[in-house]
Amino acid sequence: MNLFLTRGAAVMLALLAVGRMPCTTAAEPAPPRAEAGQAFDPQPLVSRAERAGLRVFQSRHLVLITDRPPRQGDGLAELPAIFDEAFGVWCGHYGFDPASLAQWRACGCLVVDRETFRAAGLLPATVPEFANGYCDHHRFWLSDQSNPAYRRHLLLHEGVHAFTATLRNLNTPTWYTEGIAEWLATHRLEPTAPRFRHTPLPASPEDVEQLGRIEMIHRLRATQTCPSLEALFSLRPTLHGTISSYAAAWAGVSFLADHPRYARAFATIERGPLDAALTQRLRQQPGWNPAAASRDFDAFTETLDYGYDLSRMVIDWAPGQPVPAAGAVTQVQAERGWQHTGWQVQAGRGYQLQASGRVRVGRLRQASGTLDLESTANGISIDWYRGRPIGRLLAAQWDDHPQDGGRPRFTVLGEGEAITITAAATGPLYVKINNPPANLSDAGGSLAVQIASVSSSSTPEKAESTPRR
Repeated sequence: MNLFLTRGAAVMLALLAVGRMPCTTAAEPAPPRAEAGQAFDPQPLVSRAERAGLRVFQSRHLVLITDRPPRQGDGLAELPAIFDEAFGVWCGHYGFDPASLAQWRACGCLVVDRETFRAAGLLPATVPEFANGYCDHHRFWLSDQSNPAYRRHLLLHEGVHAFTATLRNLNTPTWYTEGIAEWLATHRLEPTAPRFRHTPLPASPEDVEQLGRIEMIHRLRATQTCPSLEALFSLRPTLHGTISSYAAAWAGVSFLADHPRYARAFATIERGPLDAALTQRLRQQPGWNPAAASRDFDAFTETLDYGYDLSRMVIDWAPGQPVPAAGAVTQVQAERGWQHTGWQVQAGRGYQLQASGRVRVGRLRQASGTLDLESTANGISIDWYRGRPIGRLLAAQWDDHPQDGGRPRFTVLGEGEAITITAAATGPLYVKINNPPANLSDAGGSLAVQIASVSSSSTPEKAESTPRR
C-alpha cells in the first residue's frame, strides 16, 4: 500500500518476508533435516561450504555460512557469539535449562548470491523465494542487509523460528509465530560481553537502529488502520506478510507479555502446547475479558512509544462517581500515564479544573551533576511531546467511537493550569502530565487538581477528595 511508502519504508519493507516455517519437509536428499527433538549435525553443510569457498563462522549453537566478501567492521564474526547469548534468553523465556540443550545447533546462511548457494547444495529447490528470510527447522536463510543492526535482528528473528520449531514444535496462529520471533529478537548491544540485551520494548530509537516498529504503529494509528486485538488474532498465514502485520504482531506479543493484567495468562499458555489452538486457550484463561482486553490493547497502541513501561501505563476503567455539587479534588502523579480522577462527568455539562503544585518531569545529567526539571501544570517549553510542552496537565475522556472511524482513543478536552471543559460523554475523567514514556522513570511528585461543575459554587475548602471505587 502506498500509504506506507514514506520515511523508513525501505527499512520496514525488510519485514515483508521474515521467515515462516514450512508445512512440508524439504526434499534435499542430503543431509537430512532433523525434525523437532532430534539431533542436528551441521558438519555436512560446513563441508559443502568449505568446498565452495564460502566463509564459515561457528559457535556452540550456530553455524553461519556466507558468501559475503570480507569487509572491515561488518561484524559477521561476532554474530555466532551474540546468537549464543540470545539462545540463553530464549531458553529462559520458555523455561529450558540451557545446559540441557548444549548440543542444540542451527545453521544459518547469509546470502548475497543465491545461485552460489544453489550450486553448493546449500539452498534446496524446495525453499520458496523469500525477500529477506526463511526458516526450515534447524536451517534458515536470510538475504544480506546493508544495515548491520537489521542484519543482526533478522538473523535472530530466524533463529527464534528455528528454536521454537525444533524445541517447541511450534505451529501457532500467525500473530504469535511472527510476534514472538520479533519480540525475542529485539535487542541492543552492550559495549562488553555479554553483549546481547533483550529489549522487547526499546528504550530509544538508537537501541533498534532502522527497525521502525514503533513508528509503524504510530502511522497505523494516525491513518485509522491500526488493528484491534481481535483483528490481530485473525491474521492469516502467508509467505510474504505485510508491513503492518509484523509491527502489529510484535505489538500484540509485547502487550500480552508485559501488561500486568495479561502477563500471567500469556505465560501460562506459552508453557502449554504451541499449536493452532493457542488463541482459543488464551481466551479461556480465568478472568479473560475480551472487551477489556481489546480496550487495553487500543490504549497501548495509542500511547506506545520508546521507553514504554506497561506497569506505569495501566488504565483504571472503573466508572467513577459523579462529581458532587461541592466539587472534588484529585491527585495526578508525574510518573504515570493516563490516570482515573475517580470522578465521572456528565455528557454536555461544563467543568472547571484548577491545578496547583510542581512536579519533576525529568533529569538532565551533566558532567557537573544531575539537574531536576520541574514544571507547573502549564508545562515547560524546554521540550515538547506530541505537540505540547512537557509537564503540561492534560484532561481527557476515552472515546469508543471516534468520528474519523479510527480505533478508540483518549480525546483531550483541555490542558494547562486552569481548564474549562465540556464532557463529551457520561463517563470517567482522566488526567495526566504530558511527558514521553521514557521520562517517567525520572519523574516524580504530583499536582492537586480541583474539579467543579461550571454551575457549582463550591470552594476549594469544600471540595471532596478522590473517592474509593
